[in-house]
Amino acid sequence: MNQTLNGFAPQMRSVLRIIASLIFFAHGSQKILGFPASDMNPPAFSLSWTAGIMELIGGALLFVGLFSRPVAFLLSGLMAFAYWLAHAPQSPFPVLNGGDAAILYCFVFLYIFCAGPGPWSLDAKMGRDG
Repeated sequence: MNQTLNGFAPQMRSVLRIIASLIFFAHGSQKILGFPASDMNPPAFSLSWTAGIMELIGGALLFVGLFSRPVAFLLSGLMAFAYWLAHAPQSPFPVLNGGDAAILYCFVFLYIFCAGPGPWSLDAKMGRDG
């Protein structure tokens, strides 16, 4: 059973990258494009706007698996920065400060940086990674 499941590990790495980046992209599209509609409308070049641009562009690049490792590294750092700047000062407990998603994104992106994007990526198709 384990051998059978281990055979799916590379594909599941791609699935993790695709799903995480799609949800992450939605955070950027909400901040920058106003979709889905929200009260968020950060001023240009503010920290929140910069994070939104990184979420939008980085999410799109990770979704297709292009420049996956450097993008994942930058997004992991963005989420660590977001956690310590915006969430941790509210409470030391992630479940109370709303930072659990930031922590999870930070480590999912760090995993993608270390493990690669998986076989279903443009990087793999171009022979750069996989």
